[in-house]
Amino acid sequence: MIIIDTALKKRQAEGKPVRVGMIGAGFMAQGIAIQMELYTQGMELVAIANRTLSKAIDVYQKAGHDHPTEVANLQELNRVIKDGGRAVTTDPFLICQAEGIDAVIEVTGAVDLGARIALESIENGKHIIMMNAETDGTIGPILKVRADKKGVVFTNADGDQPGVTLNLFRFVKQIGLKPVLCGNIKGLHDPYRNPTTQEGFAKKWKQNPAMVTSFADGSKISFEQAIIANATGMHVAKRGMHGPTVEMGKHIKDCLEEYPLEDLLKGDGIVDYIVGASPGPGVFVLGTVDNPIQKHYLNLYKVGEGPLYCFYNPYHLCHFEVPITVARAVLFHDAAIAPEKPMVDVVTTAKRDLKKGETLDGIGHYMTYGLCENMSTSLEQQLLPLGLAVDCVLTRDILKDQVLTYEDVIVPEGRLSDKLRKEQNKHFFNL
Repeated sequence: MIIIDTALKKRQAEGKPVRVGMIGAGFMAQGIAIQMELYTQGMELVAIANRTLSKAIDVYQKAGHDHPTEVANLQELNRVIKDGGRAVTTDPFLICQAEGIDAVIEVTGAVDLGARIALESIENGKHIIMMNAETDGTIGPILKVRADKKGVVFTNADGDQPGVTLNLFRFVKQIGLKPVLCGNIKGLHDPYRNPTTQEGFAKKWKQNPAMVTSFADGSKISFEQAIIANATGMHVAKRGMHGPTVEMGKHIKDCLEEYPLEDLLKGDGIVDYIVGASPGPGVFVLGTVDNPIQKHYLNLYKVGEGPLYCFYNPYHLCHFEVPITVARAVLFHDAAIAPEKPMVDVVTTAKRDLKKGETLDGIGHYMTYGLCENMSTSLEQQLLPLGLAVDCVLTRDILKDQVLTYEDVIVPEGRLSDKLRKEQNKHFFNL
């Protein structure tokens, strides 16, 4: 995004930096803070909220600020921002309400809290950058509707695979091809992984075992591909996607036959993934074009003979690119990736045999994993979204690998995320 650095350089020269607040102080938040404070001109991370204050302080210290100011109310936070300082707080909603903050980055990973933070930010006229695929993939479309009404940007992030994919999708469309598949390259997929099996890997990379598990068991990729579908109008070819596994290291350009051509050419295309291909963990977009002269040029430029042309990005750099997303939203009112309509849902699937009376645990834990399903099917069959499954109580026994429905559970009362999901269904489907 070459235009971004020029625009931020101008803000730096004018002494008008983009001011950002962040909610969450985990592994990813640490990287964002370092990138924004040490390597991004024209932008300042002025406040961090986290329920454990010491973690927020530690994040700032790693980003070069040894003594951030603890604040307990809005007046104190506004004063610190006005004075050019850095603030930490345990109250996330202060950041959503503060004067002088242009954009809020949400990095909690909690669905209901993420919904509350997004709404509060939107209502206070702040752009909201969601590093929370679970909330976005469950109720992102209705949050986007709310954001549009307030004239602010609701977006997922550059650097995360959905953002990288949509940048590539937009490029492929811009040069005149029709994207027919948006894909994700994975190194591992095992739906039965859990925090115990992933503990060693999580410890090595200083990450949360449940978060690591959500990638390994396919839940995270399901949310990410749902986000892409909701932004592009694509669907899934079947429940769970094709998800072929190929010989480790086989280049993605040599894997096109793994996807049935008839599935790719239906409607507006599909979202999917592949396991074992190279370059991983990148993303790819398959496109088509009818013009025979353009086909000749693509072949000349070594893209291939068609009918499918493979475009790929060999990496996704997560936190490194988040400041780009902030700048796109604040300076250009452009979203990296935002939902237009609910196209694909992530549905709850039993990781083991479940018993009546059990309370479902969280995403990336021991009891459930997520599968992509077309939203029309999910609504028709009243399937339980994985983003709303936590703390639901089972009303019957469920067999391993069975997809859960709303009839199988008692949903907790009073959750904002459930209310927004109903609002989303009514807005888009009149249900």
